[in-house]
Amino acid sequence: MKDIKLLTTYEQLKALGDPFRSELLLRLMEKPKTGQQLSEVFNLSRARIHYHLKELEKNDLIEIVHKEEKNGIVQKFYQAVAGGFVPDQSLIPYSDMTETVRQMMVSMLEQSKRRILAAPEESLQDQSGSKDPDEWKYRSSAYEIHAKEEDFMAWQQKFSNLMEELAEMQRPDPSPEAKLYYFHILGLQIEESYFEKKKGES
Repeated sequence: MKDIKLLTTYEQLKALGDPFRSELLLRLMEKPKTGQQLSEVFNLSRARIHYHLKELEKNDLIEIVHKEEKNGIVQKFYQAVAGGFVPDQSLIPYSDMTETVRQMMVSMLEQSKRRILAAPEESLQDQSGSKDPDEWKYRSSAYEIHAKEEDFMAWQQKFSNLMEELAEMQRPDPSPEAKLYYFHILGLQIEESYFEKKKGES
């Protein structure tokens, strides 16, 4: 699976513009699943699941990674072709990206919600006794920051480099002592502040 796939056609954007397909794709980013397994996850008919799988496969967003035969029936395991999808800039002038991007973000939030609810108890417990969040072994923060767009873009590149640096520490063979961490990153321009400032703060 590639880290990122560039979306180059309007048909790909249209396929991801469907809320259910976005959710389906996110599930297939996690691990390969059959149509039957997805039917049970979403409590939908296999026919409906396979219709959406074919739409995603037709647009090179998912692929069959292996097959297994069970009771004479060949089961196909589908997986997303990448861990993330980014639209080519050339598509933006020719299509309305807003709802597609918004839906993908909402679907990712749902994915993060599932991860949090399934997290082991120990991952949400910190024995340090510190009041400084930087010393806790988990992170849950929300920020509102004023910044020029070019400053935000420059910082975003630094952040990506830091994440890659962290990932490189355990490549290609993770240490037996290494633990698996999940990150969800969301950053976008907003219209108004929802955080009320305390008196005396600028």
